[in-house]
Amino acid sequence: MLDHGWLAGQLELARRYYGQAPGRVLGTVWWYSASSVLVGQPLHGLLAGSPVDPSLDAVILRILPDGRFLDAWSNRPLDGGLPEFGRRLHDALEAAVRAVAAVSGARQPALWAVATDSIASRLLQAGQADGDVQRAVQLAAELAEAVGGELPTPRFARVGPHLVVRRASCCLIDRTPRGTTCAACPGQHPEERERRIRELLG
Repeated sequence: MLDHGWLAGQLELARRYYGQAPGRVLGTVWWYSASSVLVGQPLHGLLAGSPVDPSLDAVILRILPDGRFLDAWSNRPLDGGLPEFGRRLHDALEAAVRAVAAVSGARQPALWAVATDSIASRLLQAGQADGDVQRAVQLAAELAEAVGGELPTPRFARVGPHLVVRRASCCLIDRTPRGTTCAACPGQHPEERERRIRELLG
């Protein structure tokens, strides 16, 4: 993930998949998928009380030949609790964000915002799967503090009976020929966003 040549190849695969778009758009779309997969399994382990190391050198990625991500996992147990997990996650995100920004031209603050939405989404999913959504939401805020630095605090909102992530980022997929505006896109009028989320979730 830190190899600029490899990242350039990944952005070329993204261009083939999503269509012609500026580098910063493709970099943001790619990072939206990559960051979600990167943090998914480590966050679920953290919520379950069995934390694993989220460092880049501890995580294995599975990627399809067209560049799409399947999953990622770390088998390296981690001691030190939330502070150590947060420190290592910060280092992993910081290094990856710098590399993606350098190769694609995307702005680092925008990529950090994408990362916080990935964290919020993955923890919410894990909390729903484990039946402890409140703990997942609390952990999102605690983790953001432990990561510190450029990571915005994850946000959540109620839409009818559903708890959803209140996005801090735009993945920019609607700036590609293949993409459309996500239901939760923060670039929409709030009423339109809520209407679309209600329609999607029922």
